[in-house]
Amino acid sequence: MPILTPTRRGFMAGASALAASALARPTWAAAPALTVASRQIEVLGRAATVYGMTGPDGRPGIYAQEGDRFSGQILNATDQGLITHWHGQIWAAEGQDRSYTGGGELAPGATDAVDFLLTPGTHWMHSHQLTEQQLLAAPMITREADAEDIQEVVLMLHDFAFRSPEEILAELGVSMMHGHGATGNESGSMPGMAMDHSAMNMGGMDMGGMAMGGMMTHANDVKFDAYLANDRTLDDPEVVQVDPGARVRLRIINGAGATAFWIDPGVLPSACIATDGGACAPLSTAAYPIAQGQRLDLIVTVPAEGGAFPIFAQVEAMRLRTGIILATAGAKVAAQSGEAAAESPYVDSQFDARLVPLHPLPERAATQTAHLMLGEEPGYRFTINGQTHGEAQPIAAQVGDRMELMFMNMGMMMHPMHLHGYHFQVVDLGNGRINGPRRDVVAVPPGGMVTVAVDIDKPGSWFLHCHHLYHMASGMMTEVLVS
Repeated sequence: MPILTPTRRGFMAGASALAASALARPTWAAAPALTVASRQIEVLGRAATVYGMTGPDGRPGIYAQEGDRFSGQILNATDQGLITHWHGQIWAAEGQDRSYTGGGELAPGATDAVDFLLTPGTHWMHSHQLTEQQLLAAPMITREADAEDIQEVVLMLHDFAFRSPEEILAELGVSMMHGHGATGNESGSMPGMAMDHSAMNMGGMDMGGMAMGGMMTHANDVKFDAYLANDRTLDDPEVVQVDPGARVRLRIINGAGATAFWIDPGVLPSACIATDGGACAPLSTAAYPIAQGQRLDLIVTVPAEGGAFPIFAQVEAMRLRTGIILATAGAKVAAQSGEAAAESPYVDSQFDARLVPLHPLPERAATQTAHLMLGEEPGYRFTINGQTHGEAQPIAAQVGDRMELMFMNMGMMMHPMHLHGYHFQVVDLGNGRINGPRRDVVAVPPGGMVTVAVDIDKPGSWFLHCHHLYHMASGMMTEVLVS
């Protein structure tokens, strides 16, 4: 059942499928703990064993207020070694996050101590291993001090398969992981069957298409059994009660391993007010793209007459969709189809071109630029500048640099590129300089070029990688090494 709290005095989180009770409030612990363990869910009438991350109140994730610290013990109650990434937490020092070269794994039954000031905004935490595909992820949300006093609903998206991620990699033609797992110790070639991406068809999923100025493109190179919104499908969606005439803040997290979505608020008036935790000028559109790892904060307005209103998340370049229902008390909730009437578009840069950040980086010339060619090679080998993780030298930077990262996508799939430890600003989409959004994951479309600027302010080894789990596992990862 959904967790409902209509005001800032009781912060609402809508990841309710795992909630202990219908009207429970988050526990604002001075020293929050986190437990990582296996759990059972039901998908399409079948039981599935997945992972979860629960806070001190037994609910999934961590919910805090601006100014709070994340402090306490992380318990690995699974039978797997654990590498957790605090995605979006730019105030967490390198040693607070095991997802760096040499970070190692938290052994089964062991604990880690964490203590850092939480970064305001809609963020999340997840495994930096293949277990991410098995739902080892959860919201990590810190409510902004200036947030409007309205109901908030958390919507977390996943793609789901009953088979293991290792089986998925084998289906993709990968016979070994390459440089994955955040240790940085693996290297070598990626053997496996050659793959013609231009004519790819996985399990009946036709992923060929023409886009990006006539360039052959594709999406969805993994066939999933289901797409989940707060652990549920549209045949049994989560129904969140809202008030007639209310403004509701949707905090949307794309925790899918390999799937981008389009968020469709249906008939509800809507506006995007934040991307990856960075506030932006309100922007309204019919549907909002969200790549793997990205977050969107939308304000939607419920009609005064009330009713039931689906919030859909439609798979990129497909008709398949998932979602939740916002409904006023007593409203009839109609059954919703898991397929839209038409395929959604490919995710590109057009949305980012329209976004204006409320807190842009200060005007400053770049002190260095790193050129990063994103490539695809036979054998499901994904590269940065022709090399996989473990083969290439890290990108060197120094504290005080204004670094620009110029991504050039030479392949046929969109790559959501993520930099650990930092938020950056999109400053060029291939058509000249822009004052683009603040993000930590940027979608680089096929044949596209995207430049982001970042102010380097802390030392460490920070991963830079594609947030498509299987592209990262197959090599598309490097590091920014800051001295």
